[in-house]
Amino acid sequence: YVALMVVIYNIPVEAFMPLSTVESRRALTFKQAFFRSKMATNGEEVNGDSKDPTAFAVGVLGDLHIDPRKMEDYEIGREHWMKVFEEEKEKHGNVGMVSLGDLGESKNCDHNPQNPFELYAGTTICHETAAEYLNSFGVPYEVIGGNHDLEGIDEFKTDAANLKMFLKAHNKPTPQFCREIAEKTLLVGLCSTLFRDAQYTSHEVIVDAEQLAWFEQLVKDKPAEDGWKIFVFTHAPPNGSGLRVLQENHVVNGCCWLNHSNEAQCRKFIELVREHRSIKGWFSGHFHLGQDYQDSITFPTIDPSEGPYPNRGSCVFAQTSVMRGGTSRDGRQQSRLLRGNKDGFEICTVDHQKDGHIRLDATITYRDDSHEVGVYAHDDEAYEHDEYFKVYTPQIGDEGYVCGAEEDELCMVTDDAITFDTIAWWQLGCGRVLGVLNGMLLEYDKSTLAPLGLVVSADELIGKRIAVIDSGIEECEINFDDPGMEGADCADIDESREQAIIMYDENNIVTVIQPNEDGSYWRKIVRNKIARMKERRREKAAIEFAEEMLGVESEDIKEQVFSSWGPYTSTSGVAKSTGVDGVTKPQEFNGVVYKN
Repeated sequence: YVALMVVIYNIPVEAFMPLSTVESRRALTFKQAFFRSKMATNGEEVNGDSKDPTAFAVGVLGDLHIDPRKMEDYEIGREHWMKVFEEEKEKHGNVGMVSLGDLGESKNCDHNPQNPFELYAGTTICHETAAEYLNSFGVPYEVIGGNHDLEGIDEFKTDAANLKMFLKAHNKPTPQFCREIAEKTLLVGLCSTLFRDAQYTSHEVIVDAEQLAWFEQLVKDKPAEDGWKIFVFTHAPPNGSGLRVLQENHVVNGCCWLNHSNEAQCRKFIELVREHRSIKGWFSGHFHLGQDYQDSITFPTIDPSEGPYPNRGSCVFAQTSVMRGGTSRDGRQQSRLLRGNKDGFEICTVDHQKDGHIRLDATITYRDDSHEVGVYAHDDEAYEHDEYFKVYTPQIGDEGYVCGAEEDELCMVTDDAITFDTIAWWQLGCGRVLGVLNGMLLEYDKSTLAPLGLVVSADELIGKRIAVIDSGIEECEINFDDPGMEGADCADIDESREQAIIMYDENNIVTVIQPNEDGSYWRKIVRNKIARMKERRREKAAIEFAEEMLGVESEDIKEQVFSSWGPYTSTSGVAKSTGVDGVTKPQEFNGVVYKN
């Protein structure tokens, strides 16, 4: 052995000779340094001991939102991680790092003198800076794109061009990645690939169909019964993860979950988790929330006293915080550390506000290939923020459930006028789930009961009541003389039970809450950022026209310049009006018409 080491690595023979106690300590340090420098990642010797080929450690970084003017927190965070990585390298060598995307700050960072309005996120300089930073940790890194990583809208005309630069900057052959970090242990990442072409909000995290098909085939090819263990990394979590979300931001805007606005694709991820028990962990960022909440980690099963079986397969979901101060919604600056081996894994917090202190958050022990036991290592440490950030999630049998809406001809959902404290939820005959929370009417996923989006805002709903009534008909009776019913046919009517959701006030004004064309109720209000940017530019041009050509005073401009939008919907089949109620057409109050 000594001769082999001398010949191959040119180590002095003295390094292997008997030493005094003091000399032994020095030699140990020397040997550690030597073996660390020669360390490979496939079960070679470290400090003279055989490594466990199933052991691994992964650093998980949340939304970086790098601002090149504010690099101090990133440098401090890297120092914290370097210590962790060096320790893990000594143990086994199977070490890596994953960045969960949103690499740049979504504002101008004084980075382009030629364009003082250009956003930093998504630009070439942003991704090259991020790549340089991620490469400086001394371990291999993987990265997936978030909702801001293709935001180089002034530099690139298309998502495809922006994505090509992103892949080149980070030396990625494809948007997705798969790395075998240890024996039969895979790190798998899925990337958001739409921004300009997003149908609704550009801040929805959208995994394209090609990646989704690739992921589905991968989990089929790596089954749990063959010993495979898969840890997934995406910018946003999947629907059904049970993680804490922000109602006032991601819920109402329809960008909580992966592929949020596409009902089938949104549910596809949790269906794959349920079907394929090799998926053991799923890490996400996006919410900018800390890791002190106990529901920043959710287990596959829960205590029966806490609610029904959540059906999350064998997967543990973990929310990841942020590194830089000023980017956190709750003041935390934290990252995740994932460590494991053949017996299970643990999820830890690296606290960048406490000199990189490592706190154990959860321990997961494998019972067999398809079952595990998870234990929280501490209680919720963020009680003061609990009510503000936590979104109520319905549970079968809880106090908020209103029985009868799915089958009764008439169900008075709320007997009293709705307030901010009202909590109620119900299921329609078609299976869709709606509920009232914080004065708003929300829709929930009928399978996971996760919040999907806003149906009626608080300013419309507070003080009103809700009822669900049967709107079906005994037989097909169509008046073909009614406008819009030309060509109607009984065969076109859905045979499923029809219901109407109505809200009414103390003056008996009744509003019908119509579903969307796809049958869902949550309103996809926030549209693509590019479209909104162009609309603001048009409005700005109209304001300048009104001021310069029409002589409108600047203090009156907001009351004089308006926009109108399409599409325009009504029960009529004839396009009669494109006016904006109360603005571009007369408004009627109590039978009296007031003209502008």
